[in-house]
Amino acid sequence: MTTDQALFALAERVGGKLRRAGRRFATAESCTGGWVAKACTDVAGSSHWFECGFVTYSNVAKVRDIGVSEVTLANHGAVSEATVREMAAGALRVSGADIAVAISGIAGPDGGTPAKPVGTVWFGLALRRGADVLVSSEMQFFGGDRELVRRRSVERALQMVLAIDW
Repeated sequence: MTTDQALFALAERVGGKLRRAGRRFATAESCTGGWVAKACTDVAGSSHWFECGFVTYSNVAKVRDIGVSEVTLANHGAVSEATVREMAAGALRVSGADIAVAISGIAGPDGGTPAKPVGTVWFGLALRRGADVLVSSEMQFFGGDRELVRRRSVERALQMVLAIDW
């Protein structure tokens, strides 16, 4: 299991990379409930590289706060590639940050379906490159209880930021 200390060390590495690059980071979180933002702001000096975090747990918040389309939510659901792509792009647009990560998943113990079982988590990443905004996404499946699904989701989101090649 990824420990709190391991998440802190990972967030420190993210912060170092962002600070050296002169970039600012935002999050749009659903199933992790702000945990990525918490991990980042646990790091002293994070105000130099962390812009803000949106906890958009409900669909209403996703639409209201970061501009996810109601049509996207109706057609694909909250836990979908289309939704996390819009969440990441929306967080980037609203915050003015350079990089945004979005997370939406089914942490359990209930809420899963055969098509989207508990442990299904979608990630979106939006990145400014000059005048362009690049958006990517991926799906992961994490076994375990609610705590472990959420913890591994935080870890993966931070790893995605570390993997960015400017």
